[in-house]
Amino acid sequence: MTVADADAVAELDLKCFGERDAFDRNYFLWAAEDELAIYIVGERDGKIVACAGAEIFSDTAEIESVAVDPDCRRQGLGNLILTRLISAIKARGVTFVILEVRPSNTAAIKLYENFGFRIVEREKNFYGDEDALIMARNFDL
Repeated sequence: MTVADADAVAELDLKCFGERDAFDRNYFLWAAEDELAIYIVGERDGKIVACAGAEIFSDTAEIESVAVDPDCRRQGLGNLILTRLISAIKARGVTFVILEVRPSNTAAIKLYENFGFRIVEREKNFYGDEDALIMARNFDL
């Protein structure tokens, strides 16, 4: 992701997660320039239709967002973008990855489980209107 992508990625995040959960443009501007963030975008016909990103903390990463345009879902883009993000994370020496997901987001939970993530905790009222499932995965480098 580049600084020039920030507006399009913020629009995608808003479209996928709504005003309550989406990151704003300033977050994506920061992520595009900060060495502790990794964001991957997927384009189709010149338009960003997928994005996945994480923040790196030493040997740990927290996946902050995996977004696929609703018009492009069920085509393998989530799998592809998450594969690329995990490869980039591992290349940075990360051995432990964590994320939060709404229990109602069953498609995302299934995607994460397919990548070896397991539910390790339930955070009550994390989103204000719903709990969060905390999922994690260790990598053997």
